[in-house]
Amino acid sequence: MAADPVKIALGQLNPTVGDLTGNARLVEEAAVEAARLGADLLVTSELVISGYPPRDLLLRQGFVRACRQAVAELAQRLPSGLGVLVGHPDYPTGLHCRPVNAASLLLDGKIQKTIHKSLLPNYDVFDEQRYFLEASNVSPIEFKGHRLGVHICEDAWWGEPETCYHVEATPHPDPVEQLARAGAEILINLSASPFQLHKPSRRIHLLRKHAVKHRLPFIFVNQVGGNDDLVFDGHSLVLNAKGETVTRLKPFDSDLKLIESESLAADSIEIRPYEADLLDALVLGLRDYLHKCGFTDCVLGLSGGIDSALACYIAAMAVGPEHVHGLAIPSRYSSEHSVADAEKLARALGVDFEIIPLDGVHRAYEALPVIGEDLLSQPGGLADQNLQARIRGAMVMTRSNRHGWMALSTGNKSELAMGYCTLYGDMCGGFAVLCDVYKQDVYALSRYINAVREKREVIPQNTIDKAPSAELAPNQFDQDTLPPYPILDAILAELIDKETSPLELSEKFPPETVRWVVSRLDRNEFKRQQIPPGIKVTQRAFGSGRRMPMAAKFPLV
Repeated sequence: MAADPVKIALGQLNPTVGDLTGNARLVEEAAVEAARLGADLLVTSELVISGYPPRDLLLRQGFVRACRQAVAELAQRLPSGLGVLVGHPDYPTGLHCRPVNAASLLLDGKIQKTIHKSLLPNYDVFDEQRYFLEASNVSPIEFKGHRLGVHICEDAWWGEPETCYHVEATPHPDPVEQLARAGAEILINLSASPFQLHKPSRRIHLLRKHAVKHRLPFIFVNQVGGNDDLVFDGHSLVLNAKGETVTRLKPFDSDLKLIESESLAADSIEIRPYEADLLDALVLGLRDYLHKCGFTDCVLGLSGGIDSALACYIAAMAVGPEHVHGLAIPSRYSSEHSVADAEKLARALGVDFEIIPLDGVHRAYEALPVIGEDLLSQPGGLADQNLQARIRGAMVMTRSNRHGWMALSTGNKSELAMGYCTLYGDMCGGFAVLCDVYKQDVYALSRYINAVREKREVIPQNTIDKAPSAELAPNQFDQDTLPPYPILDAILAELIDKETSPLELSEKFPPETVRWVVSRLDRNEFKRQQIPPGIKVTQRAFGSGRRMPMAAKFPLV
């Protein structure tokens, strides 16, 4: 006799790493709502109890056991008759060395069944082989007459080019295929898959292959929210056995939806432009970093340029304009439009705005007998330019210290790649909003904000149109020092994200330009090691995803 159809709720939640009580409460609240809607089963995300990624908290004595205790106590508080799948770290039976990345079915006050993650990613930002043991066996979970093919995040990425599980010296079997062969009737993936540009569409394509290959429905529940440098986009979804999208949860927001296992008709899903995903990722990443670290307000320098304008908009969207404080700090080299554009932006957003002239402090440095003669001998030279940036950094950090505001650094990935930034100057801050956003994307986002998101001129058109300049020397423009940004960004994306060889790049771009970019990229690694944390949105971000040595020699050209 066939089992009755099951109603399954997808709970897309935003946990905080280490907040076991708060995270369990999120699951409990979702379970109450799922039960109210008539669900039989609630599915949550990978390591939802601990939050992902817990990193070295997993090494802290008592942490894994506290997670296990939180799961056991949660089971007793859940609505009767509702099954709940939760992700959490756990110790395998009889072992207390390394934990496992686990998912447990909670039902009627008890932990009914626990499965372990099979494939442990160890590339890009992932370091799970440092912490976890892999599963020794894979089998479905029995639930109300159905066999659930429950697996965890990376288990669905077997066979992808960068994962290599299928071509290692001792190849791993495909966990999804193992579950299908063992009689799973529906595939369920608990995930904490961080965002990067174009990943949501790639993820759907990957999951669709599993559904079509095994002729099974596929449920994917992803974490949402920012945790440190990672932001999780949600985009949880359900596919039917034909690989058609049945439903998709909100991007970049907590959500809960109910589906019935026997009613999986295809539905049309909105295709979002990449600017929408990128902007939402930056806003959510900043919001959660501030709130989860206990900050309510932020402060940043407003130069009238495109980077600080975009960073200010993101901050206003993240915490509200009343909690954003912008400082215009003009020097003798600043153009009139710089302050005017900064003030126009501040008015359009409704943020707090203050003008603090730099020149008095700058001239005081020139008058100091220790360094004054050196500065005066080369006005506008590198030391003088860096001094101005460092005075500005001190002014921003003073406001941060005085009021408890988070200081935001506004440099973009293109500038950081080239070292076109000043240590202890414009690199000052507690969070680098745009550190993984190329300059071309800064412009694209600014145009998108005005034309689509706001439908008005929020970022001044003059800020978008004018040639970018640090304004630290007379008649200074970025392109006097750097290649045009369209060329520079194209070369950097190949070098950083794809590790394309300079020799191959020299067939697409002028060889002398490639050599210059490679040289600057390698020479400035020491600066990038000192940037504040920021939000990873590309394939390889500085620091978290790209880990290059500072003192090294290897012929790249």
